[in-house]
Amino acid sequence: MAKVVFREERCKGCYLCMDVCPKKIIVVAEDRMNAKGFRPVEVLKMDECLGCAMCATMCPDCVIEVFK
Repeated sequence: MAKVVFREERCKGCYLCMDVCPKKIIVVAEDRMNAKGFRPVEVLKMDECLGCAMCATMCPDCVIEVFK
């Protein structure tokens, strides 16, 4: 099973990762903001993650790490 880790404090809310996720399991964290005032993203159903790392590849700020 894959694991996705976000460095939430570096997220600037571009949400490009959400667009490229083939399973559409990356969502905006509505319950919190980072220090920069952006709503970071999170994975709702980690058990459905394919570990394809498309999200990490797309992220312009290297916020995402994918572990298999």
